[in-house]
Amino acid sequence: MATMARSFLQAISTEETAPPLRVVQIEGLVVLKIIKHCKEFAPTLVTGQLLGLDVGSVLEVTNCFPFPVRDGDEEIEADGANYQLEMMRCLREVNVDNNTVGWYQSTILGSYQTVELIETFMNYQESIKRCVCIIYDPSKADQGVLALKAVKLSDSFMELYRNGNFTGEKLREKNFSWMDIFEEIPIKVSNSALISAFMTELETDTPVSQGDYDRLRSSTTPFLENNMDFLIKCMDDLSMEQQKFQFYYRNLSRQQAQQQAWLQKRRAENMARRAAGEEALPEEDPSNPIFKPIPEPSRLEGFLITNQVSNFCSQINGVAGQNFSRLYLTEALHEN
Repeated sequence: MATMARSFLQAISTEETAPPLRVVQIEGLVVLKIIKHCKEFAPTLVTGQLLGLDVGSVLEVTNCFPFPVRDGDEEIEADGANYQLEMMRCLREVNVDNNTVGWYQSTILGSYQTVELIETFMNYQESIKRCVCIIYDPSKADQGVLALKAVKLSDSFMELYRNGNFTGEKLREKNFSWMDIFEEIPIKVSNSALISAFMTELETDTPVSQGDYDRLRSSTTPFLENNMDFLIKCMDDLSMEQQKFQFYYRNLSRQQAQQQAWLQKRRAENMARRAAGEEALPEEDPSNPIFKPIPEPSRLEGFLITNQVSNFCSQINGVAGQNFSRLYLTEALHEN
């Protein structure tokens, strides 16, 4: 009996400690639905629900459906919630996977690192322990690139976010940097044997596809210009965040100087009172405004902007490197 009880407790503990998420497995049909929805409404940003199963270290995405485009009105948001519940009910009636595993959304030039995304993640975390967000960038499709990635919030960041403590001291204590906010999960696209056989039948005898031709385009000026424009705006936002901290430290140093001046005055007054045989006054006065602590600005916004700056720089570096490769290839072809 003791052995059975011990094995039962071990089984419970094993279920509670789920293995870390290693890969997101997406059905090919789901990828096509996401691409179709995002490209139809581009450049408007759209979102949708991901449905599937959480199996061990693999998150399987087997279906999805789009959310209606909303403008922020409360009535429209309520209609969107009712639409989501109705869709889930209809899928359940036809025996389709209706377990929510996250959501997908489109983005422009990969700039998805926002406070709204983090808040959405935290709302999902209340009911779903492991959820992901599929990010698709339709602006990169013209270059023959499938810009699809799966991201989630790191456990260390969620702990800090729940505590609402993004001060410099706390971040240094946790050894937390701007790179530790998001975690990118590898994506694996899977198809059934029947679909794979059908795709094989559809393949042409041409050795190259349209995507290969798109990757050989040397005109990427609009893409680089847009990246530079977004990068400049991010640098301006980062400069404003730095000005907030400069203003905070300036006020903090001014307050410390006022506290020292008040303390010296109070100590001189206490020396005079002791000499007169009177009781000394306390050297701290919580009611005095100069002793009220100045709240330190949150560093979350600066971390998110730094993530965006890093993303734009990586994209510019990648596209520029590819352009040089194309130019060298074209030059070699002309010489031959």
